[in-house]
Amino acid sequence: MDMKRHYYEDVRLFKTNTALALTVLFLAVLASLPFLVGDYALYVLNLIAIHSIVAIGLNILVGCTGQISLGHAGFFAIGAYSCVLLMVKAGLPFVIALPAAGLIAALFGFLLGLPSLRLEGPYLAIATLGFGMAVTQIIGHSDFTGGHMGIHAPRMSIAGVVADTGPRQYAVIMVVAVALGLCAVSLMKTRVGRAFVAVRDSEIAAEAMGINISWFKTLSFAVSAFYTGVAGALMAFALEHVSAGSFNLILSITFLAMIIVGGLGSVMGSILGAALLTYLQLKLQIIQEAPWIGPFLLEISKRYFTTEGLPNIQSIVFGAIMIAIVVFEPLGMHGIYLRCKRYWRMWPF
Repeated sequence: MDMKRHYYEDVRLFKTNTALALTVLFLAVLASLPFLVGDYALYVLNLIAIHSIVAIGLNILVGCTGQISLGHAGFFAIGAYSCVLLMVKAGLPFVIALPAAGLIAALFGFLLGLPSLRLEGPYLAIATLGFGMAVTQIIGHSDFTGGHMGIHAPRMSIAGVVADTGPRQYAVIMVVAVALGLCAVSLMKTRVGRAFVAVRDSEIAAEAMGINISWFKTLSFAVSAFYTGVAGALMAFALEHVSAGSFNLILSITFLAMIIVGGLGSVMGSILGAALLTYLQLKLQIIQEAPWIGPFLLEISKRYFTTEGLPNIQSIVFGAIMIAIVVFEPLGMHGIYLRCKRYWRMWPF
């Protein structure tokens, strides 16, 4: 039996040398990808990395603390606009504007976390939904943020080096994503992370153990909003333009679907869910727009549905895939990963 003999064995970042070696190998693969794939593949990887940051932050709130949020598109918008405006209007460099945007989103997250002290379940979901809708409406009707037309994002630059190519953008986004992912893993091993889990499991038992429920609930909102704000800022530079219409309810639901499909309460599950849904969205969109597949699917849908057919049939396929994953694998992609790891350890017995 592999027994733990010291507290450090429970809180260290890598539990075994094998996990450390696999992590180093994975990082080496990420570092070599710009030399092996093209610009479009790097663009897809950038989107996966950005969505992984959002999913990790949302999972800290939903999966680890037990709070619900349907307004993370609002934090995403706050981070994107804050970073761009700090660089364009205030003249701040990217290395300062990026964390500042995350802190601004964290401040709004802390304030939004205050209603969670009295609301829970569907009531909290509606409150966060109203926040997300209010943010997009305010941004979309403000001349300072460019109104409905949005605002153009400048190029990312660090120490005078402008990220004007796909590999340079990939390097910046991936470094931030890896750093935040490791920080999330470390956070969940600290006293704060264990307090989040205790609040999720039982507020009464957590309070009896001396945990300040009010502080840790609002703190989880702030941490989750910080991650989402940083991801929104990176998305603004990846797309080189931001507009209020992009941050809608569907985006918040997609973020929530990523952590449910990936697996609640797991950093690995957040990454797997974000990678799967991002890839499926892009591929289904390509299939829908293909010169022969798109018209064929439209004709099939016209035969069995209305005369207009189902022009957004990729959304139906996307939803069916998510339902199948949740029904047949309740633990999500992380559950599949755990089964594969268990099988590997027990093989060949």
